[in-house]
Amino acid sequence: MSALLARLAGKRILAWRLVGLGLVTGIVFGESRWEGGLFATACFFAGLALAGTATVGRLWCALYISGNKNTRLTTEGPYALCRHPLYLFNMLGLVGVALSAEGLSFAILIAATFAVLYPAVMAQEEQLLGARFGAEYQAYAARVPRFWPRLQPRQEPERWEVSPHAYFRNMLDSIWFVLLVGLVEVFEALHELGALPVLWNYW
Repeated sequence: MSALLARLAGKRILAWRLVGLGLVTGIVFGESRWEGGLFATACFFAGLALAGTATVGRLWCALYISGNKNTRLTTEGPYALCRHPLYLFNMLGLVGVALSAEGLSFAILIAATFAVLYPAVMAQEEQLLGARFGAEYQAYAARVPRFWPRLQPRQEPERWEVSPHAYFRNMLDSIWFVLLVGLVEVFEALHELGALPVLWNYW
């Protein structure tokens, strides 16, 4: 089973492209069964909150890894809460975008894709980090959870060296969750105007 998950993890880009194609098709030509109701509104605002949290979270991570990713083991800031905060915020952001379509189907698909693909991805990265940083990484892994964060007071250094060029690149990679929520709303508006047909309803 672990070998199968590792093979799937190696194909994660293809897997995400297929999932992304399904989501885009579903949202462009579909409409929530709860459209116009209280549940749809709750899904939208929950999705917006998750997308915003993911954007801020990725910017927080970028502050610590921009220019430092391959030169030192980062254990401060978001990396004191869990060992893979970028993956955590990516999942929250994508689930948020899916929820902004005012249904649960796409959000469940996103969460399931993460659950299948990313344990093996994280394990592979941890092997590389263990080989590179040795006992320092083993001690870090022993005290900090892998994915779901441990709630505790923030551990922030007084000063931190950042590469502005790398941070700007990471910043651009962090804002697209909110942009995607806006795009989902554009498709919904096109449905309401009759410019796009609604071929199916999703839950």
